[in-house]
Amino acid sequence: MSFLSPQDLCRLGSTNCYWRAAVQDPLLWRYFLLRDLPSWTSVDWKSLPDEEIFNKAFSEVSDNALYDYMAIYKRSCPQGRRSLKSSRPLYGAVTSFLQSLVTQAEPRFAMFGPGLEQLDNSLVQKMMTCPEILLVAGLPHRQIHGIGSGVSFQFNNNQKFNIVTLYSTTSVERRRAREEQAVAVNKMFYQESSTAGNQQAVHYSVIAQVRKVCEVVDGFIYVANAEAHREHDRQEELARILAMIDPALGPPNRPLLVLSCVSHVGMKRIPCVYVAHQLQLNLLHQPWMMQDTVAATLDGLLNGIEWLLEEANCKSAQ
Repeated sequence: MSFLSPQDLCRLGSTNCYWRAAVQDPLLWRYFLLRDLPSWTSVDWKSLPDEEIFNKAFSEVSDNALYDYMAIYKRSCPQGRRSLKSSRPLYGAVTSFLQSLVTQAEPRFAMFGPGLEQLDNSLVQKMMTCPEILLVAGLPHRQIHGIGSGVSFQFNNNQKFNIVTLYSTTSVERRRAREEQAVAVNKMFYQESSTAGNQQAVHYSVIAQVRKVCEVVDGFIYVANAEAHREHDRQEELARILAMIDPALGPPNRPLLVLSCVSHVGMKRIPCVYVAHQLQLNLLHQPWMMQDTVAATLDGLLNGIEWLLEEANCKSAQ
């Protein structure tokens, strides 16, 4: 049965009770899960598989009570998530339609992360120069405590949204760091020491200007560097993500979109599920989604933006 696709097995299992029992073999579905998971281009807070699935041998969970691999596969794979989304009740579609008739404030998102600065291709520059993918709708003049107000974009010729891009330091310092192949000092954060058990934990807070941004935005976009040939300090990245989404700075349920980004098509990347585990996104308490993205072509970007706008609109309607 391993020669059949998971989709074919599900169809086969729906024919009668005998085939349904046969296709639910946990060892078979564990094989499918470990085989297909590296090719999935997105994962979210509801579908991230438990990390122990990768670390434990099948014999260690032989009672099969701990993991229903078939259910995990169906819940985690992008196709399964899309089918669940399309099967929402009719009243959900009616509510969305009614919301579209109401004039809403333009949602605003803070974008930050090493993927903005370390890649060979600039994600922001590509977003600004590809109207066939994402239309620039305006450059507002309002300021947020000395930080630029960001750029307004239009999604699918319909909803407008604003992105405030936050860089770690000045453009001159970032350029010098790239030329010297060094890591620029991140001036958005300052470090505080805290003790967790017997170990000294890294804890960051944001500077005053960034704090003002975090207080007014409707969500966050974190651009992670997913290029496999680079070294990544994911613990440091998690500490900075936690500083930005600190509940003390605003509503605790604001969505976080993580763009797992590489420079160009064909570059070897770390699978997005692995990046999600490296960043320990399972520790976060608000909705999040990770989406594979290519800076040179913006592949995957619109899928992430669509999710972010839906989550932000749901929060504003509550």
